[in-house]
Amino acid sequence: MNNPEYQEILRQYQDRKKVKWAGFYLSDHATKINEEKKEQNFTWSAKKRMSLAEIDEVLYTAILKSSHIAIQKEETDLDGRYSADITGIIKGYDELGIFVEEEKIHYDEIRHAEIVDFVKWSDLSAEDKTSDG
Repeated sequence: MNNPEYQEILRQYQDRKKVKWAGFYLSDHATKINEEKKEQNFTWSAKKRMSLAEIDEVLYTAILKSSHIAIQKEETDLDGRYSADITGIIKGYDELGIFVEEEKIHYDEIRHAEIVDFVKWSDLSAEDKTSDG
């Protein structure tokens, strides 16, 4: 621009050494936004709807053996997508539902329940650790 006032403002501007970092911030910020979009766009498949008797049997076994469990809730988002399974050990229960770790799940919210194998990272062999990364 040939505006003399604008040229004067530019001449007097004192860079506080923040401008050069803007590109780094934007790059990191864009990466984070892309990761969140991928997470939002990921679709968890609907698992088989189980009968109350089947769910009861799985929950009973998990409580009896202190096994890790994965539960898919019946709820979906506005686009009809299911959320990730709730996993953990059943910490307690009452007449309305169960507590998996710190989350309460009502019995009528459960679509699918299954006992899952839990492997501690310290139990992995050296070959398993190196093959992951």
